[in-house]
Amino acid sequence: MFENLSDKLDRAFKVLKGQGTITEINVAETMKEIRKALLDADVNYKTAKTFTDDVKQKAIGANVLTAVSPGQLLTKLMNDELAALMGGTTSELNVSASPTIILIAGLNGAGKTTFTGKLANFLKTQKNKKPLLVADDIYRPAAIDQLEVLGGQIGVPVYTNRDSKDPVAIAKEGIAQAKQNGNNVVIIDTAGRLAIDEAMMVEIEQVKAAINPHEILFVVDSMTGQDAVNTAKVFNDRLDFTGVVLTKLDGDTRGGAALSIKSVVNKPIKFIGTGEKMEAIDVFHPDRMASRILGMGDVVSLVERAQMQFDEKEAAELQKKIRKNKFDFNDFYNQIQQIKKMGNMKDLMGMIPGVGKMMKDVDVPDDAFKGIEAIINSMTKAEKENPDLINPSRRNRISKGSGRDIQEVNRLIKQFEDMRKVMKQMSNPAAMAAMMKRMPR
Repeated sequence: MFENLSDKLDRAFKVLKGQGTITEINVAETMKEIRKALLDADVNYKTAKTFTDDVKQKAIGANVLTAVSPGQLLTKLMNDELAALMGGTTSELNVSASPTIILIAGLNGAGKTTFTGKLANFLKTQKNKKPLLVADDIYRPAAIDQLEVLGGQIGVPVYTNRDSKDPVAIAKEGIAQAKQNGNNVVIIDTAGRLAIDEAMMVEIEQVKAAINPHEILFVVDSMTGQDAVNTAKVFNDRLDFTGVVLTKLDGDTRGGAALSIKSVVNKPIKFIGTGEKMEAIDVFHPDRMASRILGMGDVVSLVERAQMQFDEKEAAELQKKIRKNKFDFNDFYNQIQQIKKMGNMKDLMGMIPGVGKMMKDVDVPDDAFKGIEAIINSMTKAEKENPDLINPSRRNRISKGSGRDIQEVNRLIKQFEDMRKVMKQMSNPAAMAAMMKRMPR
């Protein structure tokens, strides 16, 4: 996420490295490089100029403490200004009404239908809501099919009327069904449209006027950069939407949309999409995103994702097993599944301070655990529950069954055994204290 921009900003900061003080000359040179980096990332020209001018003025006027280098001070100023540029504070979705009506709008191919499913899943699992999806795309039957499939995956009902060609009537019917069935959130997936298509724009204006939604979310493909910002302005002029959703932030995005859209349309970014899975949706936090762009990680979001996947009761049971040295391959496999639900592995690593830069040229495939899973799935029930049973002949059988080299099987079992020893030590405070005393000082 934003790898190219992060690299270029890092190079720009190097201008100040080794400088004892901040001067108008060295700050001007750094700002020139930063403005170039922003423009290369497809940030709006006026936005980039205003941003760098503001940072420059604050940098020149700042008192540099002896414990803080000019480069560190500029990084802090950049972090604060980037966060402010993207909205400053987190903008929560308003779901206080019952039912709350949310209208989803955007261009063709922006990922509206997928996001609609993700939002329903988010509201159901994280906000304890009972959503209803409404398929209001009268032009593309495949969109209705897709929404029904997504609704089935996440256990959320979908209202459809394939015989109707009136999007206003379908939206009203969906809301009526939600009220009848006790659904407290209605998410209406509209047809993708072009901003230059007057008839289509009038149509969605009519839908808005008829249902008076509490939230209108404009979904935009972040990979389209400045074009996305221009389109957002046209849609905002017609719909006065309440928030923006940036999709496909897991791709090779340049960052222009995320950094420009708030300053151009003055509407907050509320959600970001970071993958195809239904769990791959995050509330947008400007301060955390600024830290990630500057390569400072985002530990808070990483912890929040972990908390979403790990059940406290299960964790307590696992802790008991670890203390008794009963942690087995079933437990290991379950932990892998929970980690996978947290999102794209490279994205997760990028949230750890310092690791993002180290991983920029490393390809971390989504199926990074595929080999481990194959080995564990080739074990018998008894072997999973009692790893000590796995002798050389069993290892050969597991190797053949999983299609992995015997060296890979041996390595996994060795790593598992080492991990189990460390986990047992960490669960015993006395053993940990003794180990700390033995460590060299």
